Amino acid sequence: MNLKVKLVLMALLGLVMACSKNPFTGKNSLALVPNSQILPMAFQQYDQFLSENKVITGTTEAKRVENVGRKIKTAAERWLNAHGYTGYLDGYEWDYKLVDSKEVNAWCMPGGKIVVYSGILPVCKDDAGLATVLGHEVAHALANHGQQRMSAGVLQQAGAAGVAIATGNKSVEEQQLWMTAYGAGSQYGAMLPFSRAHESEADMIGLTLMAIAGYNPDTAVTFWERMAAESGGSAPPEFMSTHPSNQTRIDNIKSLIPEAKKEAAAFGVTFK
Repeated sequence: MNLKVKLVLMALLGLVMACSKNPFTGKNSLALVPNSQILPMAFQQYDQFLSENKVITGTTEAKRVENVGRKIKTAAERWLNAHGYTGYLDGYEWDYKLVDSKEVNAWCMPGGKIVVYSGILPVCKDDAGLATVLGHEVAHALANHGQQRMSAGVLQQAGAAGVAIATGNKSVEEQQLWMTAYGAGSQYGAMLPFSRAHESEADMIGLTLMAIAGYNPDTAVTFWERMAAESGGSAPPEFMSTHPSNQTRIDNIKSLIPEAKKEAAAFGVTFK
């Protein structure tokens, strides 16, 4: 093994060891880019997005987004404080906006900046459906999934550099074959499964948050069934997607509901 390859491997090892603990799972997660850098960038991008899109304010629907969003935020604070993570949300600046768009989507940026597109409201149908969406999106931010995706991207680029160095003495054609193989392998074998795991993790955390906030997690199943119907069966195969298949997601949620109700019961919230 030549010196260049050894140096690359040592650098990759150092990157992998840069981890932080996920309070909701107890697992270590990649944290190569600190939140002190991520949050200011996220807030700037959020403000820019709002300036370039039509934000709906003052309507019943806009107030619903704010109200349900605040309940989910309070649930997150209660859970974190009860489990010894007081101060975990320092630096978060919660905000909830309804944006005029036919897109069936919602998102929460790192730091608690939440956007719901008006196109998803008919699928939500009611406050419980909206809580399912907001619980899931807020969970991404609480679990630092944005930070982990950025970190995984850094590792993927570092790995590509390592392959380039390790194959530097080969022909251009051979090196291109190795790079293509690495690109496909890292995408389908690492990045996409990594993203699907985040989605499942956000479902788990989101169910707990909506339950603590007083919304029956059973309703999450019917929401995702409506989302599946909305897609019209046009989703790509699961192994090629950033998200679990609709049926995989629904099955997982059904299995997670009892634990979410148990968590909520610890906060005095029960469901019939």
